[in-house]
Amino acid sequence: MGRHVLTVQGYSSDQIRSLFRDDERYTIGIRLYAVYQVSLGKPSRKLEELYNTSFKQITNWVHQFEQEGIEGLRDKPGRGRKSQLSDEQYERLRQVLINETPENHGFNTVTWTGPLLMEYIKNEFGISYKKAQIYNIIKSLGFTYQKGKGTYPESDQLAQESFSETLKKTN
Repeated sequence: MGRHVLTVQGYSSDQIRSLFRDDERYTIGIRLYAVYQVSLGKPSRKLEELYNTSFKQITNWVHQFEQEGIEGLRDKPGRGRKSQLSDEQYERLRQVLINETPENHGFNTVTWTGPLLMEYIKNEFGISYKKAQIYNIIKSLGFTYQKGKGTYPESDQLAQESFSETLKKTN
């Protein structure tokens, strides 16, 4: 009989990863520990799987640490691609999500979805986004993804409650 493998209950690996990516202290600690291991003579190519990054990134951390100390291990501001939407367009989008429905803009629904928002942005601002990026924009506006619960207008609420009560009595 083999040994029991320890598993983590209650958290997925993605949730755990997001915990140490959300707090800069953890990120710096992980990078510093990688630099420490290189200082002990461990090759960066052997560390890349452990740190889930490339050996080149580990090499970069070592060089940044040598040049700037701990500050060199912090993420620099302003990295990444700049948004195609201006601040005014972001604010307009926020107001549309708060105060207007897709019906106001010619769509046949009352609920905003990612694909509808992509279409709205394309029509209104002439900017095309892919599906994955639209959800990042929604998050940056301070909104979260909400999954709708289907309701049927033709359903009889009184009949449903009566059925539910009858079901409870039989149990």
